[in-house]
Amino acid sequence: MEHFNPLQSFAGLLVGILVGMTGVGGGSLMTPLLVLLFGFHPATAVGTDLLYAAITKSVGSAVHGWRETVDWKIVRRLASGSVPTAAATLIGLHLIGTPSDATSKLILPILGSMLIITAVAVLFREKLVSRARPWTDAHHMTGRIWPTVLLGAVLGFLVSISSVGAGAVGVTVLLVLYPLLPTARIVGSDIAHAVPLTLVAGAGHWFLGNVDTVLLVSLLAGSIPGVILGSYFGSGASDKVLRPLMACVLLIVGGKLLL
Repeated sequence: MEHFNPLQSFAGLLVGILVGMTGVGGGSLMTPLLVLLFGFHPATAVGTDLLYAAITKSVGSAVHGWRETVDWKIVRRLASGSVPTAAATLIGLHLIGTPSDATSKLILPILGSMLIITAVAVLFREKLVSRARPWTDAHHMTGRIWPTVLLGAVLGFLVSISSVGAGAVGVTVLLVLYPLLPTARIVGSDIAHAVPLTLVAGAGHWFLGNVDTVLLVSLLAGSIPGVILGSYFGSGASDKVLRPLMACVLLIVGGKLLL
């Protein structure tokens, strides 16, 4: 049985601080760190990170729910697409066989590509949303049901494969689809939707044998205080500095995984 590794808790602390400061999902940072630095199989890194995200985002979802910054209609639309797609994706991984070289060759390119897409979403979110504004202004709220369900389906596949996408990418597309909603409500809805998605995907990876429970505990031991510290100190940090820095890190790591 693998023993508790303080270096993994330290990595969780650093990722937690960055998440608290930037708001970028832990999967964008934690999963590649587990693969590149600690040498975990990509499937194990994804599966463990998904359960880690389910636990941490449950807390965030409860806070947003208490503050009434969750649009449950959007959450239901997203989940109606993401949960079935996540289940289908996990069945596909089971048929391929995991963890294996085949799943590694499938996961790494998708993970690398998602990191680069996330970097673009982080860096150019305002420009992307403003360019799409004429399209969204021409459609009523009811006309966005199926695009939201489709977004959920895409996120269900991507998150189940790479653990990345529900954060920066999901928020960016939701801002395009629902430009009249406050950003806090968009973020709250995205976090609330991430709970059932990561729980289903994480549980599926658990049954496939892709979750390392000792690693999970080690990451949580470091990341929980890290998020608190990052949220506290990040309030005084410049967003103009943090976002480009985070985007550069994601681009570098994404390129490393693709090469």
